[in-house]
Amino acid sequence: MTESPLPSQVSTVVIGGGIMGASTLYHLAQMGVSDAVLLERNQLTSGTTWHSAAQVRALRHSRNLTRMIQYSVDLYARLEAETGQNVGWIRKGSLSIATTPDRATHVRRQEALAHAFGLSAHWISPGEALERWPLMNGEDVLGAVWSPDDGRVSPSDVCAALVKGAKARGARLFENTGVTGILTERGRISGVETNRGTIHCDAIALCAGLWSHELGAMAGTDVPALACEHFYLLTKPVEGITGNMPTLSDHDAHLYIRDDSGGLLVGCFEPMGKPIAPGLLDESFAFGLLPEDWDHFEPMMLNALHRLPALETAEVKMLLNGPESFTPDGMFMLGEVAETPGLFLGCGMNSVGIASGGGAGMNLAHAIVHGRTAYDLSEADAKRFAPQFNSLDHLMARAPEILGTHYEIAYPGRQLKTARNLRPLPLDAEHRAAGAHMGQFYGWERPLYFGKTTEPAMTFARPDWFESVRAEVMAAHEHAALFDASPFGKIEVKGAGACAFLQHVAAANMDRTPGSAIYTALLNERGTYESDLTAHRIAPDHYRLFTGTAAIKRDLAWLTRHSTGFDVTLTDSTEDYAVLALMGPDAARIIAETGAPELNDLGYFKVGPAHIAGKHVRAVRMSYVGEAGWEITCKAENAAPIYHALTAAGAKPAGLYAQTSMRIEKGFAAMGHELDGDLSPVETGMIGMAKKTGFLGAEALAKRAETHARTLVTILLDDQNAQPLGHEPVYARGQIIGQTTSAAYGYRIDRPLALAHVRNPIDGAVIELDIAGTRFAGHMQFAPAFDPTGKGIRP
Repeated sequence: MTESPLPSQVSTVVIGGGIMGASTLYHLAQMGVSDAVLLERNQLTSGTTWHSAAQVRALRHSRNLTRMIQYSVDLYARLEAETGQNVGWIRKGSLSIATTPDRATHVRRQEALAHAFGLSAHWISPGEALERWPLMNGEDVLGAVWSPDDGRVSPSDVCAALVKGAKARGARLFENTGVTGILTERGRISGVETNRGTIHCDAIALCAGLWSHELGAMAGTDVPALACEHFYLLTKPVEGITGNMPTLSDHDAHLYIRDDSGGLLVGCFEPMGKPIAPGLLDESFAFGLLPEDWDHFEPMMLNALHRLPALETAEVKMLLNGPESFTPDGMFMLGEVAETPGLFLGCGMNSVGIASGGGAGMNLAHAIVHGRTAYDLSEADAKRFAPQFNSLDHLMARAPEILGTHYEIAYPGRQLKTARNLRPLPLDAEHRAAGAHMGQFYGWERPLYFGKTTEPAMTFARPDWFESVRAEVMAAHEHAALFDASPFGKIEVKGAGACAFLQHVAAANMDRTPGSAIYTALLNERGTYESDLTAHRIAPDHYRLFTGTAAIKRDLAWLTRHSTGFDVTLTDSTEDYAVLALMGPDAARIIAETGAPELNDLGYFKVGPAHIAGKHVRAVRMSYVGEAGWEITCKAENAAPIYHALTAAGAKPAGLYAQTSMRIEKGFAAMGHELDGDLSPVETGMIGMAKKTGFLGAEALAKRAETHARTLVTILLDDQNAQPLGHEPVYARGQIIGQTTSAAYGYRIDRPLALAHVRNPIDGAVIELDIAGTRFAGHMQFAPAFDPTGKGIRP
């Protein structure tokens, strides 16, 4: 413990001395922030880090999350040489066994994904799996995926090495220094109060693990994370354990297993965890553990006895019960918050803190120093949660389920069951009466499909909802369908400077006449995507922006940050309005019969006022599904009579699955799939929609166009029974050339299809997709799979 006095002023304060805090401090110092300090209420690694099982498995569901953990692996491997501190890095690989056909499909999909990301992973036979884990009962094992480069570390030693490296660059650690308050000035971070005095600063990295929710509240910021009990069994030495062994993952039984000091460590992520109520873990809980709970662990123990017969005679050292923090979606929070500029989160690690910590700390430091993560990590964005998820009641319900999903099979269409019905749509009652099966998006309950009210069976085969979605797509194609797009984020941009402001931040020309709709990218200084949105110019000084459902908090914060110097106000109007998309060849008749024949005179991408069922609406002639129609905006309280009028005239309710299938057929790109912060309009083939100059990112985009080319293509598969889900590797001439981003069955073209980013695409070239270890043939093309003119699809 250092006794030196606290500094009165620094650039950045890191709160929390676990793996995330230590890594963030190290990387801040490495990036030149030599005055950074880390404040730890107790001692380094107290809380969660010290008792971590410390597995480091590289593969994650996205390229950049995998890249982040690969960075952790490289960092841990080099820390000892840099600092002289041994980190206990043991690379013995991992073995993921499958005991059911669906688990085999799941791990084979993971194997294919590993190949797409350049990782070593191989499907092996039950016999080969037993060779690697001779103590395992392999009678029910169907096969396994072997990942030879995975490993583990000593968590306390890693943190010690990181802090040592940070100190060598000028950063400082203050233990036994608890934060008692967070200071703000004009809404921005200005300092921290501690039990030893006040430190003024420009930025705070909140890496406080189990206590992040409470500390965030000090700054008026939502930090939706909650602790749950996490169990692993430790035994005394067991015959047959010689040296270090691979980590054994028996996820059908909810178990992970490895050697530990000659004995066994058997951990679990049981189907439903045990939440820890706030306040139970106070400032005295440093290196403490929670009471053993053998009744709760018993089902997992029975699973472990089946897999490891040697456990029957092994002598138990302890059943360790240590707290871990979980978020509402199972992903950690990283980056600057929306509510309080200067406050950055690095917490809610969902029991993967050691594996993620090296790379996550680097990215958090990068966000503090450079204003962005080193590469796109929007799936971990600290601004992605709806405010409703910060409720303790909802966290107490959701966090235990998230713990249980840790080892769930990634079935398409799987929905969480807890903390539901947080945000009903204005038409919630109407949708349920029509037989909607609902899914949760940013807290909203949104129809996925209609007409089948029983819970669907989870499967990798053709899903239960297949024919229901077909009927909705064909309704839009042959008659008329009504999609509820009310969850779109909506932002009112008003003021004399509205046009000038949007011309500055938007890539498209926003200086269109009132009554125009404009689709535009929002780019950053690097010329890559921050977001995309549609704007309606309602008046010379008023635009309404429509952005992604889960993007509203992020986009509003980004726009607000760039509005300085413009005479403009920005207001979130998401809950004030409903949006209904009426699409299909009968839409013109329906719109006329329900009172708005004048909308038939609107040109494409034109907005006009009208009345439907006697209620005021503002409709834009545009389509996200490749069928003619309108997106109709109305006051939320008027949605029901408008809905009833449109459906009575023949519009069929349709859900998100139908919309997604039609979007992919039409080749429309979506944020988080085809668009992200590492890509620009050059790669997506949309650079022609941008102005030449005069907007944020224009120069960078022009330079990127000199060195990059389009990579986005449509892929059409020959086998109608193929089931692409997205993220499959794309092969050409025996080599991986890219990866799918979105996939669906195309009902209008009657075959499976996907969108993908590939290197050096060739229009019409033959490709293969690896779907769970099976290659499916098809071809790529630049044109959309479906075009209303009939010119899109190749034979």
